Amino acid sequence: MHRRTVLKGAGAAALAGPFGFRAARAQDATVKIGVIGPRTGVMASGAAVSHFPNFKLWEHEVNARGGLKMKSGQRKVELIEYDDRSQPGETIKAVERLAAQDKVDFIMPVYGTGYNLAAAPIYAKYGYPQVTQAAVTDQIDTLTQRYPGLFFVQGSTSAFAQSAANVLKKLKDEGKIGNKVAIVNVADAFGIELANAGRPIFQQAGFEIVYDKSYPLGTQDYSPVMKAAKAANPDAFVAWSYPPDTFGLAEQAKIEGLNVKAYYSAVAVAFPAFRAKFGNSIENVLGAGGIQDSPEIREYYRKHKEVTGVDADYWASPLYYTFLQILTQTFEAVGSFDREAIINHLKTHTFKTVVGDNTDIRKQRLARYWTVGQWQDGFFHAVSGVGFDNYKPVRLKTGWGT
Repeated sequence: MHRRTVLKGAGAAALAGPFGFRAARAQDATVKIGVIGPRTGVMASGAAVSHFPNFKLWEHEVNARGGLKMKSGQRKVELIEYDDRSQPGETIKAVERLAAQDKVDFIMPVYGTGYNLAAAPIYAKYGYPQVTQAAVTDQIDTLTQRYPGLFFVQGSTSAFAQSAANVLKKLKDEGKIGNKVAIVNVADAFGIELANAGRPIFQQAGFEIVYDKSYPLGTQDYSPVMKAAKAANPDAFVAWSYPPDTFGLAEQAKIEGLNVKAYYSAVAVAFPAFRAKFGNSIENVLGAGGIQDSPEIREYYRKHKEVTGVDADYWASPLYYTFLQILTQTFEAVGSFDREAIINHLKTHTFKTVVGDNTDIRKQRLARYWTVGQWQDGFFHAVSGVGFDNYKPVRLKTGWGT
């Protein structure tokens, strides 16, 4: 487990402790905020896009205006960061260390569905609110009853599977595609839940599942999966995937010539790097997330690039920024890091955020969110979601081009 401490305006850094981290001498007026995620391992590529940059942007914005406005005065933010190396056991150790040894004021959510679920008992043990973003699960009702301080700033597994099925069903009912679908999934909590939820949903929507295959997290060769999927002669392809496999499957689909009219993959289709790698060949590819264009969204993307040096994605990134806006407003309204008061405020107020006024997580879950996006003319537009209007019409995919 590796730790990196980031403190703006602090004294000179010094090497400290057996973990080999750079620790800055903290000022008395700082707030210690724990950040955990995969800098290394199979999950690192996704966290490098959606997870870490938004905490950097938030820290910059808060400190640039003098810090959080608390009852004790304005206090700047010190980020204390651990690399969980894409291992749930390391995630748990990092939360425990931040709570018991570092005694931070607040611990931000970790990255990944299974990682957030694994860490939930530790957050609860120490009374820290856990406002997750990178977690999609059908266990929301059970988990929020068990953990009063657990919040989900994303939707349920069934909502994402249902939305994907609805998008394809509309195309099928309009006679634009047939009823045969090939479905694959990454074999971790995220992919397994979506596959299990999606099978009956697609069948009820009138689809015949002609290929159904899971593959291990960290798979390097996707040619057997894609060859078999193509051999099943599907009309649509759906992958409940994480970033490495989203890239790998798309590359193999191009090689094998899987020219379905509806191609959907989950996490990372919304990444700017996905378009950068595949160019115009991913035009009309469907994926998890999407965003509705607005001046506020455009300004967020501008600031993100300016401060972090990387482009935000078109799904998780603005929702990360949303929960950070929610937390900032809550911290300042409460005026302290009283954990029970923070939880109560989250359950009794709505918030003005980049995704709109009256953003609501009072029931320990986000009331509205995007579920399916599609690359159209260089922007990953939302084509389906929960609680929003005016989605872009879905287009058919016409091959992979160049």
